[in-house]
Amino acid sequence: MDPRPQTATPRIRSDVAHNARVWNYWLGGKDNYPVDRAVGDRVTGMYPSIGEVARADRAFLGRAVRHLAGDAGVDQFLDIGTGLPTGNNTHEIAQHTAPHARIVYVDNDPIVLAHARALLTSSLEGATEYIDADAHRPEQILRAAQPTLDLGRPVAVMMLGILNFVLDTDEARSIVRTLMEAVPSGSHLVLTHPTLELGGEGNEAAMRFWNENATPPITARSRAEFAAFLDGLELLEPGIVSCSRWRTNPREPEVAQFGAVARKP
Repeated sequence: MDPRPQTATPRIRSDVAHNARVWNYWLGGKDNYPVDRAVGDRVTGMYPSIGEVARADRAFLGRAVRHLAGDAGVDQFLDIGTGLPTGNNTHEIAQHTAPHARIVYVDNDPIVLAHARALLTSSLEGATEYIDADAHRPEQILRAAQPTLDLGRPVAVMMLGILNFVLDTDEARSIVRTLMEAVPSGSHLVLTHPTLELGGEGNEAAMRFWNENATPPITARSRAEFAAFLDGLELLEPGIVSCSRWRTNPREPEVAQFGAVARKP
């Protein structure tokens, strides 16, 4: 064995824009590099409402978690593709309503891992954990979540803006199916996903630019493709809508991001 210290190859690249950091930039955060800001500004120039999409997605998360932890009585959350911590993270919202709530965050971005300590704060009554895992491997996620979550009781599976990075739609559906088959009746699925519908046609060129200049690549999906992720589940009112209009002012401007919450019967 070579006694010399081994230096791991760094996983964080500051020369290529990455979604978690660009999203953080659009939300007004500081955990990003110049390349992320440059790409983020180019995308904004091509699709000016992208910042509104980011903020609407975050606000949707808050409303969905408050409903589930409150009215629906769900006290376990599996948040896949959590991204960089900002204000009003899932555990903060859930434990404000249900202090005993247990939350598992999942992401495989190294800069998110570096900030995991900020995510791991928890109420004394509850628990918060972080898993370094890939959304493409749902079985691995489920195994790693079990020390913290009781999969025999209802779980809210949160997948906000993550399935758009699974480019193959059949694979994306398989991931959702695997996760939801592993949780019992009374569990919920919370989804958001970008679309070229809802006024998002102008996003097509921006997505093409993103895929040529940033990572990971992204895809939009139609309402029908989004609805297919919810097969076999009971949609909560108001159904599939722009995430900016889910259980809020119906006159709120639409953003090109579908949002829905559904219950496993």
